[in-house]
Amino acid sequence: MTGLVARMTRRRGLSQVRHVTPVPPSAARGLVADVYAQVERDFGMLAPPVALHSPAPESLAAAWAMVRESLVVSGPLDRAVKEAVATAVSQQNSCPYCVDVHGTMAHGLMAERDAAAVNGGRIEEIADVAIRRAVAWARGDLDDMPVPAEQAPELWGTAVTFQYLNRMVNVFLPDGLFPAGAAVPRRLIGVLARPLVRRMSGPGAAVRLLPPAPIPDDLHWASESVALREGFAAAYAVMEEAGARAVPDDVRELVLGQLALRGGRPPGLSRGWAHEAAARLRPAERAAARLALLTAIAAYQVDATVVDDFRRDGAGDRTLIELTAWASFTAARHWASARAQTAQTAQTAQRQRDGKG
Repeated sequence: MTGLVARMTRRRGLSQVRHVTPVPPSAARGLVADVYAQVERDFGMLAPPVALHSPAPESLAAAWAMVRESLVVSGPLDRAVKEAVATAVSQQNSCPYCVDVHGTMAHGLMAERDAAAVNGGRIEEIADVAIRRAVAWARGDLDDMPVPAEQAPELWGTAVTFQYLNRMVNVFLPDGLFPAGAAVPRRLIGVLARPLVRRMSGPGAAVRLLPPAPIPDDLHWASESVALREGFAAAYAVMEEAGARAVPDDVRELVLGQLALRGGRPPGLSRGWAHEAAARLRPAERAAARLALLTAIAAYQVDATVVDDFRRDGAGDRTLIELTAWASFTAARHWASARAQTAQTAQTAQRQRDGKG
């Protein structure tokens, strides 16, 4: 099954990617070839959400490090819980492609009733307490950490990864994994995929693909896991370097300001807010600003007109990937900081109530 899935993905998966041309496996060299080899070995297929980054090799390695060291590794947190969290975050971010992928994986790893409840967003119907609490936390319905301390880094890492990956997928992949209107035997596909998601992969392999980097303060959630701490620190550094290359300073400042203003919340169906915000910048920066703002805050609204407008001045595939990767990463990092602050505030309030009691 594994070899069949890998061959099918190589033939068809990369053809789904839009706006950029991924590096074909036959042409992969250096870092791209190293990442592709790890992805196929540890994930079982050349996953398009990872491979779409290949025009920017460093961003490709960073994205894979986040995916591998949080979701794929065999660690303290059960893979079924992580797949449920990936599905829940993807639902929150309106990413139907990722919901299809990880909802299908959920069907191969958990009870049918629980998998259906996860896919339907019905937290109250999830019978498995660990899955129910993790999903509630990922959706922001639960402030307390729902897992023991040794499992927390993988829970955080999975949530942060999909806050990032959902945005990139919404920009560069179609609206769903399966064709519209197709009758998909999700349970059967999930069962067939079970050997792939139960692969025993030890931590740290993807970390070695990236240069080491200092640990930023906002990675406190990864402190109990060396692989996650070092892997995400290196990925953060790569994404910041990509932003420095591909995103003008004023655009980066604008995106950070809008994330702080809006809290990362989608603004609705209109893109007028992004046009209005970008209009404050120099004309030469407005197309980049619109693309970066939409990617960070409402990636599902990015379409060919937004991308083509950005590329009109000659931006290549690498620059397009680096700009959107920086915007997606910045939004994910903002989400993690805000989530941690909310949890800290709730804990402080609880301690005060306990003290009064």
